[in-house]
Amino acid sequence: MSNHITPPPVPPYWPPAPPQPPKRNHTALVAVAAAVVAAAVAVAVTVGVTGDDEAKPAPTVTVTETVEAGADGDAGDAAAADEETEPAPEASDDGVYALGDTATYANDIRVGLSGFKRAVSTDTAMPESTPYVRFTVKVDNGGSETLDATALTVNCSYGKDGHSSEAVFDSATGLNGGPETQLLAGRSINVPWGCELPKGEKLVQVEVVPDYESDPAIFTGEIK
Repeated sequence: MSNHITPPPVPPYWPPAPPQPPKRNHTALVAVAAAVVAAAVAVAVTVGVTGDDEAKPAPTVTVTETVEAGADGDAGDAAAADEETEPAPEASDDGVYALGDTATYANDIRVGLSGFKRAVSTDTAMPESTPYVRFTVKVDNGGSETLDATALTVNCSYGKDGHSSEAVFDSATGLNGGPETQLLAGRSINVPWGCELPKGEKLVQVEVVPDYESDPAIFTGEIK
């Protein structure tokens, strides 16, 4: 009997398997892909609108608020304060003045007419040899500021239909038009004036404006 013992066969050697890579997060990949697609679409739309090859940023819009006047009306009061009101004469009961009356303005400027008489212009006047009514315009500056008397204007009409009456300029009789001077505070000036008036007419209307900032004072009446 043999004492030789056959050892059991050695099992084969297998190297250990390499570690498996971690599984990818499919949700994250889907989100990244969606962001890339959205960016590409935005670029394509911008290029199509502008017509350029490169995408351009959208313009910035600035919104400006408009503040309206509140219920207290402060803004309206300020606007009303900025409006200038022309001085007007104190009107008589019927809105006009008689030929001998005096119109007084709010700034203490007074205008009056006097010395009405008929005449005929000389052959050197303009218009020449024309019947007219002659009178004196008195302007009294009772205010505190100098009055620009060069702005004095006088317009006449005659008859019930209001025919326009031409001013008469006759240097031979002292009718030289309006003054060419400034009227200081506390001073007055008398200006001779003439307006065409046919012999058959009696009713006249005279509108006097003492300066550029005043309303006209209207005088009316009959001439003998």
